[in-house]
Amino acid sequence: MRILALILFGTILALGFSSCQDFLTVYPENQMSSEEFLQTEKDMEIYCNGFIQRILSGGLSLCYADANSDNVATRTSTSFLIGDTWRPEDQGGWSWTTLRDINWYLDNLPRAKSNVSEVTYKHYEGVGRFWRAYFYYDMVKTFGDVPWYDHELQSTDHEALYKPRDSREFVMDKVLEDLNFAAQYCSSDIKVVASSTKISRWVALAFKARVCLFEGTYRKYHVELGLQSSVNKFLNEAATACETLMQESPYGLVTNGDVKTQYRSLFTSDDLNTKEVILGVAYKTGVRMHNVTWYTLSASAGSSWSMTKQFVNQYLMLDGSRFTDKAGYETMSYTEEFKNRDNRMAQTLLSPDYERKVNGTVRPVAPEWGITNTGYEIIKWVIDDDVHIGMTTSVNSLPIFRFGEVLLNYAEAKAELGEMSEAIWNKTIKPLRERAGVSGAVPATYDSYLAAYYLNQTSDKWILEVRRERAVEMASEQVRNDDIMRWKMGELLELPWYGIYIGELDKGYDLNGDGTVDLTVSTTGSASTSRVVLGSAFRLSEGDHGYIDYGYNINRMWTDRKYLRPIPATALQMNPDLGQNPGWGEK
Repeated sequence: MRILALILFGTILALGFSSCQDFLTVYPENQMSSEEFLQTEKDMEIYCNGFIQRILSGGLSLCYADANSDNVATRTSTSFLIGDTWRPEDQGGWSWTTLRDINWYLDNLPRAKSNVSEVTYKHYEGVGRFWRAYFYYDMVKTFGDVPWYDHELQSTDHEALYKPRDSREFVMDKVLEDLNFAAQYCSSDIKVVASSTKISRWVALAFKARVCLFEGTYRKYHVELGLQSSVNKFLNEAATACETLMQESPYGLVTNGDVKTQYRSLFTSDDLNTKEVILGVAYKTGVRMHNVTWYTLSASAGSSWSMTKQFVNQYLMLDGSRFTDKAGYETMSYTEEFKNRDNRMAQTLLSPDYERKVNGTVRPVAPEWGITNTGYEIIKWVIDDDVHIGMTTSVNSLPIFRFGEVLLNYAEAKAELGEMSEAIWNKTIKPLRERAGVSGAVPATYDSYLAAYYLNQTSDKWILEVRRERAVEMASEQVRNDDIMRWKMGELLELPWYGIYIGELDKGYDLNGDGTVDLTVSTTGSASTSRVVLGSAFRLSEGDHGYIDYGYNINRMWTDRKYLRPIPATALQMNPDLGQNPGWGEK
């Protein structure tokens, strides 16, 4: 029954693991059977490596997972957010194949028990339970209540196959049980930890912190669930996981002495920086490569992912003061607004000082219209050489969990618990800001601009500053959409996609000071890489001046039922007892 799955794992491993030859040699395809497999440590390692290959995000799916968040403008939008036309018939994602493989692995793991040490056995059991928690966390985020299965189901298990969904409360308690097991028993041995590409105790703790922070804040802000009594349980679990990582793990923030480059080096280096990266996806020329640079810099292949003016406003000045407290910030030009700002801004977005190798020569590069639709072009994951455009040849490795997020998760958990202090600030937010050359001093008051952005949900300065820091530090790292959902801020997804400020029509703007006009905004003429024509896709916020307003015609629409996806119609046809999520119609 598992032969096909094992063959598939072997095929996947052949793409990226040298151990695939051992796999095919020891267990030839024509001799493999489920009874023979999973008896040695090598078997367990091979099977678990298959989970990494199949389940972990990589390439575009990691770097642009937040493309439909509030901070990113894109060429279009997901159909889920356009209008209010999404129906259960449109929904997919109700797949349990991955869970079945995980549970098969855990069910059959005892075969190896007499052949390995207890420490090794517990490690690999912890790895399996990590992946089950990983699977269920994604399902709960998507659908809320889901059926919990902790064993492989057979076609004869009718009662289990056709049971109603288990409650979110029950499932997330089970997820926490799995993560606690993984965090206790997964290895922290250097052979597991060294490459930052395998599941270790530290990976389990980092994921646990992310999961528990999500669930605690989701329950806090989604009062309709009636689960407020368990908020602190999850927030405390998140804080404790972070404390263990901060006190016992070998990780810390990357600092190479240059505040203008050290942040971005985490995302453009060939090798994972194992000082900060707890888990990532490694790439190597000729073995495994990706197309992130190609799609980011391509006006035809990519989706013109661009950051918004509202996001850019959140970057602080180098002295720690707020950009939005500066007189005239609303009408500041693109060139002016980059001056004396948090150095992460120019390491995330194309700045007036940015240079790239073009046709083999390093030269200044300005935002190109069609690649960007707001003027704030993303460079965080980009290799600064256009040789990669049109080719899947990028090998910069991609972090998934890193120590910077651990600090943010700890600060937010403490802020949401009402336990934030200057001492905690100094261990978390301060070092993140100082790495970017920004003063780490605690702000004296809450930021009214940021409070208004978050719809005046809170005026707590600690919570607001952690949200600012999280948006800036974790930009385009696959967490922003989840943040919006857990904070119950879906309305932000309707915000206009504002871009750079334009003072007047038909004026040529030199955006990088090289003496060349990089942008003209007009009501006539033909669009080009340096000319925006107002009309069906673009307008200015004040008519003949103001912010570039892109995509106003896309009709993004929010309704609170969208916090959860509908149970797919096909699933309900198979099992009507699943029931439908609120607002999506009857079963």
